[in-house]
Amino acid sequence: MNRIILVIASLFISLSAFSQVDGNYNYSIGVRGYSLMQMPKILQQTNTEDFTNMWLNGGMIKFNDNQIAFRISGHYLFKRDFTFNNKCDNCENAKGNMTDYAIKFGFEKNFNYSVIQPYFAADFGYRSHSFKGNIQPVNSASLSTTSSTNTSKSGGVFSPTLGIKANIVNQLSVFVESSLDFYYAYERQETTYNDVANTRTFAKYNRLETLLNPVSVGIQIHLVRKN
Repeated sequence: MNRIILVIASLFISLSAFSQVDGNYNYSIGVRGYSLMQMPKILQQTNTEDFTNMWLNGGMIKFNDNQIAFRISGHYLFKRDFTFNNKCDNCENAKGNMTDYAIKFGFEKNFNYSVIQPYFAADFGYRSHSFKGNIQPVNSASLSTTSSTNTSKSGGVFSPTLGIKANIVNQLSVFVESSLDFYYAYERQETTYNDVANTRTFAKYNRLETLLNPVSVGIQIHLVRKN
């Protein structure tokens, strides 16, 4: 019985020492290996609830201070081919290139110091989103003509996040997190129609969007051990 108690006590001591890996280091560098993200709406896009798969598209730097860490994070998507239905499913088809990037500053708070660490984070920052491509009518009976469009959004973003982190080995952790983006942006839309007069339209808006990012998976490397 005493031997069992001794083994259990030793195990708890080992877990306690191991669980504070990230807290024992001044800095952490993280890489997002995979993210599933909801992109901002483009023009009158109908499939706004679709999600975009992104691989090795983001990173993070954290400054650790016990249970609270301050972090700088960001992601970048460069000229991804993108197709969507505009106005309605049988109205217009848009095809072109989408670019999206963001940089955020915030904090992260661990709920405990166990090997598996749930955490909450809040980030504030800047996000830019743009699309450049062509629009064609789907219905041959439509009076619409083909056109080219160039849209862009830029503005502030606030991202509350829930995540869970596992310290696998010394100086290395794996994390999974889910977040919401509250994105308030200035939007600019410029469209040129392929008619005789090359009609050109211009519109601008300010709008708020709520975008769900269901899952993001990555690794963190902890650097510069504290004394």
